[in-house]
Amino acid sequence: MSDKTVILTAAATHRVLTRIAHEIAERNENSQGVVVVGVQRGGVHLAQRLGRILAGIWGHEVSVGTLDVSMHRDDVGQQIAPAVHPTEMPFDVTGKTVVLVDDVLFRGRTTRAAMDALNDFGRPARIQLAVLIDRGHRDLPIKADFVGKNVPTAINERIDVRLKETSGEDVVFLEKSG
Repeated sequence: MSDKTVILTAAATHRVLTRIAHEIAERNENSQGVVVVGVQRGGVHLAQRLGRILAGIWGHEVSVGTLDVSMHRDDVGQQIAPAVHPTEMPFDVTGKTVVLVDDVLFRGRTTRAAMDALNDFGRPARIQLAVLIDRGHRDLPIKADFVGKNVPTAINERIDVRLKETSGEDVVFLEKSG
């Protein structure tokens, strides 16, 4: 049995993404040098949304890509057959500011794998990390540059991010195991 608490509604998710986009714009004056990359699967739709919001702020299109990190994970050898999702990087990341987007930052291992995977596509000038939820419990020294909501969790709790593109609604739950 699990107990669910809503921590972000649809309206709150929209506000959070708009705030993150404005923070990205403030921190990056050279808007032409910024690309947004969503980590498969959780960060893809968030990256696309951030790209659209940034395009509205900057007045020009923002390149958005997707990155699969499954073969770069440090636990890939422990999986029988890792689920591989498409990587679409229709631009060169060399010399760019890459805003890496994911839904939840937990231990930091997915982010580390994403940084390793980005090296296959060039050498960015810098990488910035944007996450919808930061739940703590890092195994690696990784910190997000842009955070939608900090949600301190117990190790046995879970964050369930549902987005309208895949679930029909935007809502984020904190699930407590009972």
